[in-house]
Amino acid sequence: MNFNDFSGYIPKLTNVSLPGETAHLKMAPPERRELMKKFDLSLAVPKKAAVMMLIYPKNGETNLVLILRNTYKGVHSSQIAFPGGKVETEDESYLFAALRETEEEIGVARSTVKFICPLSSVYIPPSNYMVFPFLGYCESTPHFIADPREVAGIVELPVKDLLDDGRIIIKKMATSYSESVDVPAFEIGDHAVWGATAMMLSELKEVLKAVI
Repeated sequence: MNFNDFSGYIPKLTNVSLPGETAHLKMAPPERRELMKKFDLSLAVPKKAAVMMLIYPKNGETNLVLILRNTYKGVHSSQIAFPGGKVETEDESYLFAALRETEEEIGVARSTVKFICPLSSVYIPPSNYMVFPFLGYCESTPHFIADPREVAGIVELPVKDLLDDGRIIIKKMATSYSESVDVPAFEIGDHAVWGATAMMLSELKEVLKAVI
């Protein structure tokens, strides 16, 4: 997708109806679907996190940045994710937290990010987090500086690849629910993006398809 074309869609994106769970379920691990049928979210007291879906031009084409998280003792070790993280008490809003974390993790100054719209929140049972995603863009190609404490690598995803249904695969994974289970994933280069990140990507994909 040409970035000039994407720029023309931005006004429509600010008013698009969010598909929410309908889109999330397309990329949800099967065990998660069964768990959430029995789970009463109103009784949970989840921690809060915010992430940025950051779109930008690269060689004239529209791209989306993801990160490869470092290896550590935790349920999200070595996973592909959006830049973002825990909402701190001093953060004035979820959007502020997403922008702050993006600046800290990949070096993109919050002043250069233009906010488009929020997307639907996703609850992550294994870590008990409610994640609030936001869509934003940079008008020029960012110079990414990965924080080595949290980020093992930068993953750039052309939006045309996100919109390609042929990029969806079924991959056997070890998850928090099972040691080996078939899960839907987006194939991005050498990476398989699954779980909550894939669910959020699925909604972004549906939102983009609704305006182009």
